[in-house]
Amino acid sequence: MKDIKNIIFDLGGVIINLDQQRTIYQFNRLSDVPFETFYNTSAQSGLFDEFDKGRMSTEDFLGHLKKELRYSGHTDALLQAWNAMLLDVPEHRLDVLINAKSNYSTYLLSNTCEPHIASFEEQLYQEHGVKNFEDYFDKVYYSCRMGMRKPDKEIFETVLRDNTIRPEETVFIDDSAQHVKGAGECGINAYLLPKNMEIEELLKDLKLL
Repeated sequence: MKDIKNIIFDLGGVIINLDQQRTIYQFNRLSDVPFETFYNTSAQSGLFDEFDKGRMSTEDFLGHLKKELRYSGHTDALLQAWNAMLLDVPEHRLDVLINAKSNYSTYLLSNTCEPHIASFEEQLYQEHGVKNFEDYFDKVYYSCRMGMRKPDKEIFETVLRDNTIRPEETVFIDDSAQHVKGAGECGINAYLLPKNMEIEELLKDLKLL
């Protein structure tokens, strides 16, 4: 692609392997209330949106879950179930990020929450010996620390404005169609990462690697 200077990457499903069914399965082991009734791969209740925006503490979030699920056990089990969706970060994807950063200004933009950040940073350190994703991008953006989330227009505009970058010179890659749509509405060149396709392959198809 010509005239592209910036790449914004999603995290879950793009850099980190995710399996949301693992979380649904774990919650369904803890409660007779089907977890997928208010959380699934295509939609989620307002509780999770608010948590993604950092508008409630982890303690309050788990308390709400406990009530919704009519669960009487310890909240540690709920937290473990919530983190179960987070899998590994393959080494070759980190190599792709290093390569991309050498040629473009790169940014990470993820809908996530503090427990997930703590979990994947711990795993990143255990697997690769690095504490976080800061060295792999020019700047890292987590929804829970911004008070906003994808696909809302304001989150993309914030990243553009914060870094003085032009949407037409920027590529955004996500595994969620609604997030891609939101970025596209801001004038960003937005692309959906197809299921089972590696980020390196898509970047090569776009002539960015």
